[in-house]
Amino acid sequence: MMNKLNFKPLLFTVLFAVLALSACKKDRLPTIDPQPNATTGIYVLCEGPFGRINNSTITYYDIATKALEKDYFKKQNGIDLGTGASALKSYGSKMYCIVTGDNSTAKDAYVEVINIATGKSIKRIPFFNDTKDFSPRNVAFHKGKAYVSGYDGFITKIDTTSLNIESRLEAGGAMEEMAIVNNKLYVTNSLHPYISNPINSSVSVVDLNTFKKLTEIATSFNATKIAASPNGDLFVVTRGQYQPSIVPAFEKLSSVTDTKIQTYTYDLNAITIAGTKAFVITGHYPSALKTFNISNATVGANFITDGTAVSNIYGITVDPLNSDVYVADATDYSTDGKFFCFGADGTKKFEFATGSIPQSAVFKYSYK
Repeated sequence: MMNKLNFKPLLFTVLFAVLALSACKKDRLPTIDPQPNATTGIYVLCEGPFGRINNSTITYYDIATKALEKDYFKKQNGIDLGTGASALKSYGSKMYCIVTGDNSTAKDAYVEVINIATGKSIKRIPFFNDTKDFSPRNVAFHKGKAYVSGYDGFITKIDTTSLNIESRLEAGGAMEEMAIVNNKLYVTNSLHPYISNPINSSVSVVDLNTFKKLTEIATSFNATKIAASPNGDLFVVTRGQYQPSIVPAFEKLSSVTDTKIQTYTYDLNAITIAGTKAFVITGHYPSALKTFNISNATVGANFITDGTAVSNIYGITVDPLNSDVYVADATDYSTDGKFFCFGADGTKKFEFATGSIPQSAVFKYSYK
């Protein structure tokens, strides 16, 4: 009888524990990241007039109210952005502004990390040591790390959570743009007028799993721009030089074999790939924005279809949320610039003024 009387409390205790455990499991639902549903604002990096100290700014434009602030970073932070800003890109809730600085010894080079929601600086990461500036140029992101190229020939790896520099790898010459494919980083080695380096006609390849240099892919002279296509092929713009004359070229690389596939005689200023769509900037004074066929590597028709005049196309940014195409107009390269928004059909939606020499954009979104 005693055993029967004790059995029921034990049964209820076990049943309660099982139900409680089940309830706890139901409470621990998977975290769903908020999804953007509209573009509300645009941050535009403006390089500023060449040769001036503290020349760079970030313009902010509110799409709904049309409110414009040409030096938004200074307004929000009370300090100048710096000299020679060269890139502005987003990763998660933060944007990273690359500030090259005035020269290799000024100790004014850094990466400015900014909150996209507020425009407030989170951290200014110094890019210099006791003897030199690192002259940072561009940034790319992969698995929680930011990789920064530099004119000093090094790739610098930053942890995007701690915002600390983890390590630096000597990988090339005066490095410019980067693309990441198949856990490998590809960075262009350019000709720099003041920083002499014999590595100026190649793309360096870095294994991001080991953070070690794998190889260099030979290119035509003065490789500056690079973009990756959805199938893993890479397209490289090489600018040549004026004296002695070396003609520009456009080249296709394989990320499978890490070799050059083909060289084209196109004279291009830049290439932007967004999904299956691609755009190239051609010509000088005036320049033109044209479509580009990734499959057969051919330059297509003018992208702008409504006759909108853009004086000097200096950069292209595609909004990944709605595929709108933003075109930066450097105008006369000294006074205020313009930023145009075009729909996918090439017709203008709106435009706004910016600081001097606008280049690229980061977008602010509202979320579901």
